[in-house]
Amino acid sequence: MRQKINRQMSIFDLLHTSAIAKELRCISQILDHTPAILDAVHRDLLQGRRADTGRLGLNADQVLRCAILKQYRELTYEELAFYLEDSAAFRAFARLEMGVYPRKSILQDSIKSLNESTWESLHQLILGYAAGAKIETGKKVRIDSTAIETNIHAPTDSSLLFDGIRIMTRWMTEGHQLKPRPDYQFSDHRRVAKKRVLAILNTRKKETRVAAYRDLVGVAHKVCGYARGAIPVLGKYQNASFQDGCTAHLLAQKLERALRILEKVIDQTERRVFKEESVPASEKIISFFESHSDIIVKSRRDTEYGHKVFFTGGASNLILDCLIPRGNPADSEQYCELLDRHEQTYASMPRQVSADGGFASKSNLAFAKDHQVKDAVFAKRRGLGVLDMAKSNWVYKRLKNFRAGIEANISALKRRFGLSRCNWSGWRGFRRYVWSNVVSYNLLVLARIELAKG
Repeated sequence: MRQKINRQMSIFDLLHTSAIAKELRCISQILDHTPAILDAVHRDLLQGRRADTGRLGLNADQVLRCAILKQYRELTYEELAFYLEDSAAFRAFARLEMGVYPRKSILQDSIKSLNESTWESLHQLILGYAAGAKIETGKKVRIDSTAIETNIHAPTDSSLLFDGIRIMTRWMTEGHQLKPRPDYQFSDHRRVAKKRVLAILNTRKKETRVAAYRDLVGVAHKVCGYARGAIPVLGKYQNASFQDGCTAHLLAQKLERALRILEKVIDQTERRVFKEESVPASEKIISFFESHSDIIVKSRRDTEYGHKVFFTGGASNLILDCLIPRGNPADSEQYCELLDRHEQTYASMPRQVSADGGFASKSNLAFAKDHQVKDAVFAKRRGLGVLDMAKSNWVYKRLKNFRAGIEANISALKRRFGLSRCNWSGWRGFRRYVWSNVVSYNLLVLARIELAKG
């Protein structure tokens, strides 16, 4: 049985006086003003199952509060489980009854069941709370973008080839451990593959590097051949227990996916190393595990692997919107969509907009002016006149300085909330991670504003 909320607080919940406990108390009060979100959280936890059967488990309110605690303090699931058992303030915030000590596996399954749409809905409710409390009106906004890495190593052709050889060999080894043993043959080439990767990394001579690549590609072709023979055998695996049959079919699916990726890696290696072609970024494979990752290049900075994220911030330091597109779009291409999304949230366009120089273009300025934005300022003019963007030089300078504040907001998200690198897997996991961090950040900002009021 899965409930939404505990109807009554425990008499043993204590009032703490530390700064963190005060922030948590304010965050708790804000969540109590947005009870509608628990419907979506409850629905995610049930996932089509009945609510009136089975064990109680953590209710929707507890799961949401545990998720916010994790992101608010940048904790691992193991650390979260420890603090929920050890800290009276954390337990009071999460509203856990005496004797309830959730394990890290329970916390992980529960928190990751919350969809990105649920986090986005909670974000909208928090903005509604801020508007009702006259903390944020959305009339003055600032826009910027940043790259957030996915949890992968820097991709090279040699490391990707070795990843494919390593994981496919491991899965075929697992298949041979089934009873009865599937009838397919393979050999373990991981040791020789690792030697060739080290030779590629350490040699200075091009001829030696190319020769090592030829050996490594040859090993990769052999492993692909083994996988082509193993996939149909595992897919038709019979005369086994239900669990072994499911394991065999799952291994066949994983091998089939990895085979497609490894064949693409072999192709891009042959084109780049042997034919000396320049492979377009859109055709490159950069990870076996987080295949949704994009190659992000921003001006003269180092290349990053992950996704580009666009933020809209307000004068209150709240993050008002978050846009996560696929690929590596130019900043100027997202400006109009960000303003449209803002209008959907606040039912009107902002009065003043200040954006980074990458968003500057004549078409974007014209769009903003046509939609009743009085001052649309860009950090770099790029051929635009100051008086075309703002009504005076003084307003232009004030808004240009105002835009710099979102750099601090993004820095806080990356340093304080761990948004510099996403360690949740998959495209949906990436979106959930970003939105959960934005929600936790906004709750902390609101709590500190409420505490400052006294």
